[in-house]
Amino acid sequence: MAGGYLDEGGHGSGPHRHPVPVRLVFAALGTLFLLLGALGLFLPVLPTTPFLLLATACYARASRRIFNWLLNHPRFGPLIREWREHRSMPYRAKRTALVLIALSFTVSIAFFVPGWPAQLAMGVGGLVLMAWIARIPSRDAPIRSR
Repeated sequence: MAGGYLDEGGHGSGPHRHPVPVRLVFAALGTLFLLLGALGLFLPVLPTTPFLLLATACYARASRRIFNWLLNHPRFGPLIREWREHRSMPYRAKRTALVLIALSFTVSIAFFVPGWPAQLAMGVGGLVLMAWIARIPSRDAPIRSR
C-alpha cells in the first residue's frame, strides 16, 4: 500500500491469520470499540484513545482495510500511531481529556448521582481514570523549569 500504514506483520495483502468466525468476532468488537471511541469525542466520560486502540487491535485481526483506514484517518490516526510507535499520548489530548473528565465527573456527582455511596464510587472511579491517563507519557509535553 503506497504511503499507507501496513498491518502488524508488515503485509498489506495475503491470507488472514484467523478463520472467518474469529475475524467476525474481532470485527464486531472493533465496531463496538470504534463507536464508543467516536462517542468519546463528544462525551468526556468516555475516553476516546483507549477505545480507538482497542478497535485498532481488533481490526488488525479482522480487516486490514479498516485497520489501515483507522491508522491513516486524519483525526484518529495520529493518536493511534503515537501509541503504537511510542506508547505515549499527545500532551494536548491528555490535558484536554483530564480537564473534561474532571468537569464531567464533578457535574455528574454534584447534580445527577444520588446518594453519597454512589457519589463516592464515581469520584474514586474518576480519580483512578485520571491517574491512569496522567501516567501515560507525552513526548511533546512542555519542559518544566524548577
